Amino acid sequence: MAHRWGMAVDLDRCTGCEACVTACHAENNIETVGPDQAARGRAKHWIRIERYWEGEFPDVQVKFRPVLCQQCDNAPCEPVCPTYASHHNEEGLNAQVYNRCIGTRYCANACPYNVRFFNFENTEWDKPLHLQLNPDVSVRENGVMEKCTFCIQRINAGKIAAEAENRELKDGEIKPACVQSCTANALVFGDLNDPESAVSQLSRSPRGSKLLEEFNTQPKVTYLQRDSWHDSSQG
Repeated sequence: MAHRWGMAVDLDRCTGCEACVTACHAENNIETVGPDQAARGRAKHWIRIERYWEGEFPDVQVKFRPVLCQQCDNAPCEPVCPTYASHHNEEGLNAQVYNRCIGTRYCANACPYNVRFFNFENTEWDKPLHLQLNPDVSVRENGVMEKCTFCIQRINAGKIAAEAENRELKDGEIKPACVQSCTANALVFGDLNDPESAVSQLSRSPRGSKLLEEFNTQPKVTYLQRDSWHDSSQG
């Protein structure tokens, strides 16, 4: 049975620490731009933490939502790509082939989640910072679109290791960088086709919802909603 990778995000656990953002940058060789480029909208984060407030002073609380590529089954970024750089692979991931990408940015305009980024410049990694680059992930050149891949290099490594040991993959064995770095265990990754996997069970939770599901993009990231403390205090 083919895998179908997905993620569950428990908003009741997320503390907004942004360890996932830092881990994603380190794992996927994502450049850090300066304040001038950031002011021009050229900052890149394959995962970001959205912060918003609920209630009115003094009864107010802050909430956090990690947002990354939703790996949509009905991805609006795919049909608009003229070179088929953005495509659906056999395991349900919205893959990005950098060698095909010509940087039209149609995919970024079509994506309602704002999780695709254009690489504006060739980054020069000053020594010794070049030694920190992950050899399992390519360093992208300018002129291409980038986004979260669920750390596909880790997925492939896990499958190869399991095949070498002549066994099936275990639930929770593969962890993208964001999942591994989350000390609150707010992020859960796994195979949605396995009904017994943690992510599959969480995706069926009554607390679960999809981000902007009214657009019918059919995301594979499930957000477990956090009940308002006002409601819980009345229950």
